[in-house]
Amino acid sequence: MEKGQIVEFYIDDMSAEGQGIGRADGLVVFVPGAVVGDKVKAQLTKVKKSYAFSKLVEIVEVSGQRSSEFDCEHFGKGCGGCPYGGLTYEAQTALKERQVKAKLERLAGLENPVIRPIITMSEDDNDGMGPYRYRNKAQFPVSTGGIITRKGGVVENLGDPAVGFYRARSHEVVDCGDCYLQSMAAMAAADAMRRFMAEDNITAWDPKWEKGLMRHLIVKTAFATGEVMVIIVINGKGIPNAAKLIEMLDDAIYDVGYSLESVVVSSKKKDDGEIMGDKNTVIAGKPVIKDVIGGLEFEISPASFYQVNPVQMKLLYDKVREYCGFGSGADCSGSVFDDADDMAGGKKPVILDLYCGVGSIGLYCADEAEAVVGIEVVKEAVVDANRNAVINGIVNARYICGKAEEILPAYAGYEAATDRGSDTADSDGSGADAAGVNSGIDRQLADMIRRVDIAVLDPPRAGCRPELLEAVAAVGVDRIVYVSCDPATLARDVKLLGEMGYEFAEATPVDMFPHTGHVETVCLMSRKEK
Repeated sequence: MEKGQIVEFYIDDMSAEGQGIGRADGLVVFVPGAVVGDKVKAQLTKVKKSYAFSKLVEIVEVSGQRSSEFDCEHFGKGCGGCPYGGLTYEAQTALKERQVKAKLERLAGLENPVIRPIITMSEDDNDGMGPYRYRNKAQFPVSTGGIITRKGGVVENLGDPAVGFYRARSHEVVDCGDCYLQSMAAMAAADAMRRFMAEDNITAWDPKWEKGLMRHLIVKTAFATGEVMVIIVINGKGIPNAAKLIEMLDDAIYDVGYSLESVVVSSKKKDDGEIMGDKNTVIAGKPVIKDVIGGLEFEISPASFYQVNPVQMKLLYDKVREYCGFGSGADCSGSVFDDADDMAGGKKPVILDLYCGVGSIGLYCADEAEAVVGIEVVKEAVVDANRNAVINGIVNARYICGKAEEILPAYAGYEAATDRGSDTADSDGSGADAAGVNSGIDRQLADMIRRVDIAVLDPPRAGCRPELLEAVAAVGVDRIVYVSCDPATLARDVKLLGEMGYEFAEATPVDMFPHTGHVETVCLMSRKEK
């Protein structure tokens, strides 16, 4: 097959970016604009050895899984925020469930893995909005706007400011007056930002010319309390006439039924792939907002991680509890908790909560645990986690700031060195780890980590570092509950854990991100031999 050739075939899968995927004469072909079930004619635009890219020429047969319900005008203009918006909700979730299974089979090498039915959203969820307006965090890139002086003294009007989302497979911002996935508070804040920039001739960051002020607008909405935090990421130290912007944000958010409680400026100079900068300054209100999940209160700060869908968050955490052995229905074979004597004696597990963020998962499970030890690299999140434990009266949760792949060996090695009477550990518990590195290790925490029974892993999309998985296996946990937002990296890590002595039991997908190509998955693994 060659470039320019027109081929006809059925679409049987979709990428996370929303491209249809089918096979033509054994070649995998990606087709933008096609959905599962379509029969298409497509012209090949780039041909590789085992796959090709194409452009849609004609839909020969329209899929019965196409939906006319998703009528967002920005979706039709190329906004890349909702790549599965053209499918019915039932088709979206069925596709995600198949994709999780396929990734575990192909990348992890599992034969017919047990995948429980995907946990979906119902029409009654989210105050009757179902799988719409579910996001409690919006990240809007900001583009154009204002007047800028180019090199050579050329003055140029950049046109109307755009606050929205990137066009699919590009960094061009599609201005979005409304988004069906975002809270009304987020859209009100975006409108206020747009009007402020237009009225005061405020520019947006232009990476080509390395000029301009506004980079991103981030809005966090606590659904249970109605509190809102607005984070403005800028290329500079401050915002001209910031008091006016704060007032506009406050009025707009109040008008849609929410309360602006915090405004934060995040200064960022370099393009390093991160959205926020290193310095966050509260310019109005409080440094945190408060939310409630499953009867627990959580304070959320600018840089801390918190799941974006509160309805599905609770169901996700309920599944984590089940896989920890606190609920029913999970296959927990090979776990320390199968021992009848342990259960009869009231044994409670020590839980290791890795990538713990604000501590939400560990605190949600703390009532069934002897102790929860959370490890998180973001210092601000560790402060939040400790504060959240205090707010909820939870006294059996402790947190450590650092990289888990370094913390685990250091603490386990310190305890072992203490037991041997090695001079690498000080008697006051603040000496060196097994490698002789002075690290101020807490003896009580080292003892907890040495006795850990369950590790809950909730890494970012890139998955876990191999060193972290090795450290978890070396500690000797009996059960691993892995919460993943990317089936491919989950499958990669499941394979690595299998090589380290852990056996896949089952997984449950959770539709945390309706209308997008992303899916959350909770996976249970247990140690093959004690």
